[in-house]
Amino acid sequence: MRTHAQAVVIGGGLIGCSILYHLAKLGWSDIVLLERDELTSGSTWHAAANIHGLHDSTNISRLQHYTMALYKELEVETGQGCGIFQPGSLYLAQTEAREHQLRLQEAKARRYGMNFYGIDRTDAERLHPLVDFDGIRCIMFEPEGGNVDPSGVTMAYAAGARQRGAEIHRFTPVTGTEQQADGAWIVRTPKGDIRTDWVVNAAGLWGREVAAMAGLQLPLMPTEHQYFVTETIPEIAALDRRLPSVADRDGEYYLRQEGLGLLVGAYERNMKLWAESGTPLGFGHELFPDDLERIEDNMMRAIERVPAVGTAGVKRVINGPMIWSPDSAVLFGPVPELRNYFCCNGIIPGFSQSGGMGKLAAEWMIEGEPSLDMFGWDMARFGHWAGKDFTKARVQDQYSHRFKIHFPNEERSAGRPVRTRPAYAKQKEIGALFGLNFGWEHPLWFANEDEPKEETAGFTRQNWWHPVGREARMLRANAGIIDISNFAKYEVEGTGAADWLNGLFANRMPTETGRSCLTPLIGKRGGVAGDFTVTKMGTEHFMIFGSGMAERFHQRFFKAVPLPPTVDFTSRTEAMCGFNVAGPKSRELLLRLTNEDLSTPSFPFMRSRRMMVAGVEVIALRVSFTGDLGWELYCPSDKQLVLYEALLEAGRDLGAGPVGSRALMSLRIEKGYGSWGREYSPEYWPHESGLDRLIKMDKGDFLNRDAYAAIAATPSRDRLAMVAIRADDADATGGEPIFLPDGTPVGQVSSGAYGYCVEMSLALCYLRAGTTKPGDKVIVAILGRPHEAVILERPPFDPDGQRLRA
Repeated sequence: MRTHAQAVVIGGGLIGCSILYHLAKLGWSDIVLLERDELTSGSTWHAAANIHGLHDSTNISRLQHYTMALYKELEVETGQGCGIFQPGSLYLAQTEAREHQLRLQEAKARRYGMNFYGIDRTDAERLHPLVDFDGIRCIMFEPEGGNVDPSGVTMAYAAGARQRGAEIHRFTPVTGTEQQADGAWIVRTPKGDIRTDWVVNAAGLWGREVAAMAGLQLPLMPTEHQYFVTETIPEIAALDRRLPSVADRDGEYYLRQEGLGLLVGAYERNMKLWAESGTPLGFGHELFPDDLERIEDNMMRAIERVPAVGTAGVKRVINGPMIWSPDSAVLFGPVPELRNYFCCNGIIPGFSQSGGMGKLAAEWMIEGEPSLDMFGWDMARFGHWAGKDFTKARVQDQYSHRFKIHFPNEERSAGRPVRTRPAYAKQKEIGALFGLNFGWEHPLWFANEDEPKEETAGFTRQNWWHPVGREARMLRANAGIIDISNFAKYEVEGTGAADWLNGLFANRMPTETGRSCLTPLIGKRGGVAGDFTVTKMGTEHFMIFGSGMAERFHQRFFKAVPLPPTVDFTSRTEAMCGFNVAGPKSRELLLRLTNEDLSTPSFPFMRSRRMMVAGVEVIALRVSFTGDLGWELYCPSDKQLVLYEALLEAGRDLGAGPVGSRALMSLRIEKGYGSWGREYSPEYWPHESGLDRLIKMDKGDFLNRDAYAAIAATPSRDRLAMVAIRADDADATGGEPIFLPDGTPVGQVSSGAYGYCVEMSLALCYLRAGTTKPGDKVIVAILGRPHEAVILERPPFDPDGQRLRA
């Protein structure tokens, strides 16, 4: 066994072997995989191993298609069979909402050249004569859908890795992972120690235990999961072909052919957790006792749809463990608090995603950044607040609602609240409905006495649409008070602070106290890793404001620029709260609470100062994400409630009041403002998103300057644009594909909302460079159906920025 390695992968299941293979494929050969038992032990060996390409997330769809194509390449490359069956998959919609979902996926498939399309009942009955299609509104067919052999795929990855020089050691449990002073790791085993640059935790069911060796707690929880296989069904035995699988998600089961029978699996409401306090170290290829009664309701729905299931005997039952994250997506990426410790844990649709995960993991470790923006997978989306109780509640919800549609803007209540701020009770008292943002409860909108007290969810406009419009119009006409406490807040102070910030960010840092700037953070591939506001508070003293949900994500970049010993960098996100007071009467409102001169000559746009508001010392910035006149006010958290009540009272007779984040979304889109994670992403270059004007190449070196320089002169692939859409009952929310009138795909929506104050359904979007211009008509596939739209030359609200600077 090697004593030194570039990377040690812990875990010999499907994902560990895929990561090992892709590391080798990308050029590393000094790599080792350690498995405590046999390869495929744990969850891999007993998986149903279904494969499908389409997902609500476009990037996950891309990765799933890559994975499905890779299996055939692996067979040729290694000679190891993967047991690939691709008779296709039928997707059924019993409800209007499911039809919307499937039609949107069909439109995305046309946008990205994927094979997924609608068929009629006659064609569906020909493909699968055992299915009763009564009550089905819509049928989609994916010709490449099917299943693979779990052991075959895993062994093929292992064989491919070995061919490229990787080592695999079975029956070699890891007993410790210890980081050294120089950043390297010592991985300890009974067979000897390995010194390695990277540790990869792909330990599956034992992901928590392996993480604990490095002092890390992962929000993971195992469950039991069952499927059964029937005896031979005569109708299947008589066929000379394999039947397509059936995805009847409204029925909450999955079904496919297995041998000459059928395999039926379910995610039951009466779910069962397992090994809550830790996975037994001796567990390997064991199964749990059969418990088909628990999935009886799901089985009956499957029998109703495919009557042959009810007449066939049960050949075998598989009841085995799976391990879940709180949102059922993988915990993926380098741990921000540790150097070179990579996680890939909590994978559910592993056989559809294994290749994509392995590819992105290898890119991240070797090249410094994955080729796709996968923040929805990034382990940094959870923080210390995602403890055992939260994880348990969320996993119970995710498992039991596995096939429930996760609608745009939907907020689920399981495990909440986790973190609240001092104004929470007051906000709840005045009608706030809350969402979750990096563990914090934050107001989405406020219900008046005659408005709904609970919100509905769906693809069309919901019951909160009118209250949100009321808030947006109130702010534009008078003023609004928006809780922006969920913004990330950092303080940087000490000799060398300005130099450190200039070495981190792409813009030139302010040199005069009270001045502020907007600045991008550049990623390893030259894209936009973040966007921030930086204001100078005093000599070598700055405050930084950015995305709250990305705070842990951005730690990786902050740590990439060594912090001088004379400089203190401190997160103030928990210690400080904030409000945005915005609208044409915002100055009048604030003047009731402060003696400061807030006139534009005294307090211009993009300036800041410390001042007293209602007896509370605040950091005030003359900025507003609403695109209107406004100030952001940041105060100590223990003063939040005092400040909030004073602002509400001062604004009452001005027609001002509380405004939630849903209205803020509408207001910023009216103004054409981009947002990190939507318009601003590592996938998009600064000159594609319009942020290149904020990059100062003449100021000296900054983080990933060379990466930006390498692409700065490259013509844009896409351009950020804005469209107005003819829409009556639904608005774009993000991800909807865009086509030319002749059907040629040209782009996709990044953000969308109804602009209540300009009376337009609007979307920010990326359009392929050179294909369109302002005034051109395009088609936006809202609900998967064509909606006419026109490309706007300028934002419809205050395009010259006069209100901001009033």
